[in-house]
Amino acid sequence: MSTLLFKLRNVPDDEAEEIRTLLNEHQINFYETTAGSWGISMPAIWLHDKTQLPTSKAIINDYQKRRAEQAQATYNEQCDAGTQRTFWDILREKPVKFIGYSLAILFVLYLASIPVSFLFS
Repeated sequence: MSTLLFKLRNVPDDEAEEIRTLLNEHQINFYETTAGSWGISMPAIWLHDKTQLPTSKAIINDYQKRRAEQAQATYNEQCDAGTQRTFWDILREKPVKFIGYSLAILFVLYLASIPVSFLFS
């Protein structure tokens, strides 16, 4: 019976491809499902043989640890070099979008506070 190994929803393409490559290198028999035409199905990697699950999980866990360490090292390098994007960089790049979102948030907060103001008036 098939066993779920790894969910692919919101997984970057490069990570999914590297996991497929790792599984192939270790000769683990798997298949993949997509999100379907409407995107409501579960994209995932499934194992044909349930007995390969512990080995497969260990391989993926090791890979994800290495990937996290690499991402942290890259982040630290960018922070040290001063090239890591900050909130202010993003604000300077798209000020109209920021102002629009801020106004929308304030409007929703205003609408939410109207019933409260009637309670205390």
